[in-house]
Amino acid sequence: MAVVSHHTMSLDGFVAGPDDTMDWVSGHGRATDLAERTRSRIDAIVAGRRWHDLALDRGNGVDGIYGGAFEGPVFVVSHRPPPGDVDPRVTFVTGLDDALAAAGRAAGEGDVAVFGGSLTRQCAAKGVLDEVVVHLVPVLLGGGVRLYGEDGDPTVRLERVECAPAEQITDLRFRVVC
Repeated sequence: MAVVSHHTMSLDGFVAGPDDTMDWVSGHGRATDLAERTRSRIDAIVAGRRWHDLALDRGNGVDGIYGGAFEGPVFVVSHRPPPGDVDPRVTFVTGLDDALAAAGRAAGEGDVAVFGGSLTRQCAAKGVLDEVVVHLVPVLLGGGVRLYGEDGDPTVRLERVECAPAEQITDLRFRVVC
């Protein structure tokens, strides 16, 4: 099992735009080979409460993950109680360690995706992040949610494993080396 940060990102490093907008993601071409291969390896997802609430509000919830192609469980890290009517594929947990452990068990031989800049940073700080896969789109957002780079984030060394252009998207895959 690998823990993979998997995001579409603007050229200036944002995984969500101002007010958590995501409309900038589309219109750059179809899903790339690396996107499909990464998605096919992901058997469980760890996401934050912010992602969960926004996915429900703006993106069809779990049914919207990977354009509806994801069928596995999602573990949401949150200290707030879950809403009354929770999708049965979603489990709320109070800590990242518990979420990663549960997702790892659920994924079996598959990988665990981490959704969100905050969880990516937390995984990097704990030394449990194995890979970063980024689909870089030619947009400068100027603000929003950064993938990485908040004050106090540790330096993470990466080794490029793959770099491939596809239409207007540039796919990047890195292995975490320390």
